[in-house]
Order: sequence, then structure tokens, then C-alpha cells
Amino acid sequence: MTEYPVTEDPAAEAPAGEPDLAARAWRNLRILLHERGDRRREVVAALGMSFTRTKALRRLAAGPLTLRELADVLLTDRPYTTLLVDDLVERGLVERTPNHADRRSKIVSITEAGRVLAAEAERILGTPPAELRDLPPEDLAALDRIAARLVAEE
Repeated sequence: MTEYPVTEDPAAEAPAGEPDLAARAWRNLRILLHERGDRRREVVAALGMSFTRTKALRRLAAGPLTLRELADVLLTDRPYTTLLVDDLVERGLVERTPNHADRRSKIVSITEAGRVLAAEAERILGTPPAELRDLPPEDLAALDRIAARLVAEE
């Protein structure tokens, strides 16, 4: 894994030629989330399937979708999504049912077995990295307040 320098004082002025504060903050967040805190490999090993299949289960746990809607959510093409759903059906994790609103399409729904795996994936993915857990409570509160503002829907 490539180590990148982490900015110790994010309020410090950026030296000439250095990224601006927003770019530095984003770089530090990417390092924390995608390198040090990335739980995707752990999810793949625990569930015994690709992360894309796990992502499909996690999304379907929120409610059924058509194959087209699932492909859009997963950012995959429809033929690949069909293969992915075929595999999940064979594993007993999802099922296809007729779409009464459009007979040409099928609705994909999660089964109870799929719901259990989706919950396990959420548990693993929801485990914060040690660097975050080690922050003092006031820093965590500030980070939480800022993150909530950044993800708030408009």
C-alpha cells in the first residue's frame, strides 16, 4: 500500500504549488476511507462473493427493484446485472417475480438468507477504522457535525 503524507494541521496555509485546503482534506479522507479503512476485502472474504454482488444485496435489502433499476444503482450494464442476479438466485439470496406494472420486466427481491448476508456486510462496512476510534470525543463530534452537513440532502 502506498503511504501518502497526511496533513497534520489542515488549517495551515497551503505552500505554493500545494493543493488547496479542500483538496488536502479530500485527499486525507480518501486515504482514510479507501486505503486504511477499506473493509471491502473483509466483506468479500466473509460473504464469499464479489463486492458487486454484496452491493446488490445491500441495495435490495432496502426494497425490491427491477433489473434495469438495479443495473442503474450498481453502475453495471443490464447483461452483467442479469448474470449477477442469476448467481444470487442460485445462491438463494434473491428471487425474481413478475412485474405486474410491466410484463416485460421482472422484480428482484431479497430473500431472508440474502437479508442476513446484507446485514453482515453492513456490520463489517460500518466498523470505523482505528484512526477514527482513537480521536478524542470533541474531534469526533466536530467531524460528525461536518460530515452530516456534507451529506445532508438539499
